[in-house]
Amino acid sequence: MSGMLEASGAAPWTPSPRYPDPSVVVLDPSFLKYRLFAASVERLATGFRWMEGPVWIGDGRYLLASDIANNRLVRWDEATGATSIFREPSNYANGNTRDMQGRLVTCEGAVTRRISRTEHSGRVVTLADGFDGKRFNSPNDIVCQSNGAIWFTDPPFQLTNDYEGRIAQQELPSAVYRVDGVTGQVTQVLDDLAGPNGLCFSPDETKLHVVESRAEPSRKIWSYNVGVEGGLSNKTLLIDANGPGAIDGIKCDVDGNIWAGWGSNGSPNADPAQLDGVMVFNPQGNAIGHIRLPERCANLCFGGIDNNRVFMASSHSLYSLYVNTRGAEIRA
Repeated sequence: MSGMLEASGAAPWTPSPRYPDPSVVVLDPSFLKYRLFAASVERLATGFRWMEGPVWIGDGRYLLASDIANNRLVRWDEATGATSIFREPSNYANGNTRDMQGRLVTCEGAVTRRISRTEHSGRVVTLADGFDGKRFNSPNDIVCQSNGAIWFTDPPFQLTNDYEGRIAQQELPSAVYRVDGVTGQVTQVLDDLAGPNGLCFSPDETKLHVVESRAEPSRKIWSYNVGVEGGLSNKTLLIDANGPGAIDGIKCDVDGNIWAGWGSNGSPNADPAQLDGVMVFNPQGNAIGHIRLPERCANLCFGGIDNNRVFMASSHSLYSLYVNTRGAEIRA
């Protein structure tokens, strides 16, 4: 597998010949600061089954992402534009990040149902695979704090079918966990969200934002104060999808704006052209911009040599867009 992958599952795509790209929609004048006039949405590769968990590996100039239903991690190379298999099988890997030593840390959503770490040698080790004597459900999204702690969500999504995972018995409630960066101790920090999904820290790491993807009647993003020892408090509703919008993975930029994977969630009354892509919210939770894509975007990350390129894992394809800001996530 190399070059641009094309398959029957690929969504129709015509790059814009115009600047500014009409796919980059300004919902509030404040977003003009972040839109680059001469940057457009690019499709990097296509032909996948369901893309999640992009992570930028800057020292290698490549992007990794999880093609979950194909049970593999794929690699897109910035220098050549080639796409190849990085790891297969991947234990139905979902979210990925890098720790403070630059090692790949992965949510393995089925079979192992663990948080794994890929050592610099290439050896894959288990960081955590359960809590209180029970197995995790299907670890979903993951973020590393600058003190070395690793935070991840654990909904049961990949236990329900043999397409994106393996049908299995749920042993633990849906929850959010923290793995201590020094001791490796696993702590359950939240267990009151229906389907916890994407999560990210504010730029100063005093806030943790978490997506509740099974909230009724619509998906929500909650914000919590983060204590010195990792405790969470002051649960505050930051964003409500208010209808058919489906929030998935999220990332913060250095100004505290939240960039959210967004889609129509299959609602019969929704116009995918108005929803699919990435929605950008200011720190107060107000929508200010929308990157329109022909496919639902599940997850995204910032990357590139200046950390100002948004990479978007979107159903069958990978897309990117240069923006006038940088990702806030601490990098090794």
